Amino acid sequence: MKKLMLMLIVACSATVATAQGVKNFIDQPYIEVTGTDKMEIVPDEIYISIEIKENDSKGKQQVEQLEKKMLNALSSIGVDIKKDLTILDFSSDFKEFWYKRSSIRNDKKYQLKVNSGKMAGMVYYEMEKIGISNLSILKTDHSKIEEFKQEVKINAIKAAKEKANSLAEAIGQTAGKAIYVQERNFRPYMPRMENMAFKAESSDSAMDMPDIDFEKIILEYEIVAYFTLE
Repeated sequence: MKKLMLMLIVACSATVATAQGVKNFIDQPYIEVTGTDKMEIVPDEIYISIEIKENDSKGKQQVEQLEKKMLNALSSIGVDIKKDLTILDFSSDFKEFWYKRSSIRNDKKYQLKVNSGKMAGMVYYEMEKIGISNLSILKTDHSKIEEFKQEVKINAIKAAKEKANSLAEAIGQTAGKAIYVQERNFRPYMPRMENMAFKAESSDSAMDMPDIDFEKIILEYEIVAYFTLE
């Protein structure tokens, strides 16, 4: 009998971590609810990898020549080169040259940030025209992502409170102050899009490129909250 009573006590106990330590609130009636909120965001930061590959052999353009053409082409469509274009990697394969006596291969890789699907299409169009085809989408993001995350969390806790009020009303009571709140952070869905290809003949000019519809960034949060019942 004593063993059974002990098991019941353990099963019924409930605790919550607070700044002062662990507090037992089983001595007061409470309601446990979960609030969720979700937001879909159109990316306004699209990161494109641009790679120039060159074999140092007859008939091949030098990396420097292609780089100059690339910079001119990007500037012509309104890209802020100083702000949005960075070098990711630059290497010359001298090791392979000495071991295999092959031609030296120079590779140069850049990262470009654009703010719309239309601009991404224009970049692909211009790069294809000058003979640069090694492009891929590294990632998408949003310039105000942290603000949106906070907004979703706030909406989730509000949803939890509304649910608590509704359920408490159904039994003739009201939901009081929150005595426990836990954030369950669902990992935001940040789509990756790679190896997109555009054909130069698909449009008369870069300015006529359609706005590419990138996958939306999805933010979703869940808040677990306990409210006193009054």
